[in-house]
Amino acid sequence: MDLPAHYDAMRTAAIAAIARGEAEIDNLIDSPHDTRYGLTLLARPPARVTSAIEGLLADFRRIEPDQYYYPAADTHLTVMSIISCYDGFQLAMIDPIKYVDLVGTITRNARPFRVKFAGLTASAGSVIVQGFPWGDGLETLRQDVREAFRSAGLQQSIDQRYSIQTAHATVIRFRKPLLDAARVLAAIEKYRAWPIGTFEVDRVELVANDWYQRTANTVRLATYSLGSAPRA
Repeated sequence: MDLPAHYDAMRTAAIAAIARGEAEIDNLIDSPHDTRYGLTLLARPPARVTSAIEGLLADFRRIEPDQYYYPAADTHLTVMSIISCYDGFQLAMIDPIKYVDLVGTITRNARPFRVKFAGLTASAGSVIVQGFPWGDGLETLRQDVREAFRSAGLQQSIDQRYSIQTAHATVIRFRKPLLDAARVLAAIEKYRAWPIGTFEVDRVELVANDWYQRTANTVRLATYSLGSAPRA
C-alpha cells in the first residue's frame, strides 16, 4: 500500500465531509449501554512520542474542548484486531490462555520494527496520527498472526471488517457537533506533515478491550518481547 497516498485520500475525503457539515458524531462514547468488547494485539508508543502528540492536540482542545481526546495511556497502534469489538463479548466466552500461548509462539520469531509518526489525517468522525512502518517487520508479524489464527480453531474475526495495512493511531473522536469546523480543518491542515517521532516496537501487548481502548476497561493478558517469550 502507498501509505502517503492513502492518508492523503482519507484527509481529502474527511475535509470535504466536515466542510459540508457532515462530521460524524459518535453517540456511543458516553453511553453506559455500550458493551462492545474484543481482543487486540497492539503496540504502545513511548512517552516522548505521546508527549509530542499531546502538544499538537492542545490546539484542537482550544478549538473543540468537548470532543473525545485519547489519553496518552490509551494511545496505541493496532497490530491486529483478533476479535473485533462486538456487543456482549466477554473474556469468559473464550479460553484466554490459548490465545496467550498462540501469540507467544508467533512473537518468538518476530523481529522488532520501527514506526515513524508524522502528520495528521482524518475521517469524518476522527483525527488520526499517520504512522509509517520501516521495513516489513510489522507486515510480516501481521501475516503470521493471520495464518496462525486461521488454522488454530479459536474464535477470531481477523480481516472480517477490513484488512489492516496502516500503522496509525486515532487520537480524537467527535462526540459533539463541531463548534468551529473551519478552525478544525485549519488545524488538520497545519499538522498534515508535522514531525512527531520515530520509535522501535520491540514488544507488543495482547489485551481485552472496549471500542475506545480505555485503560479502565482494558485487561492486559500478556506482554511479549518480540523474538522471546511472553511476560505476564
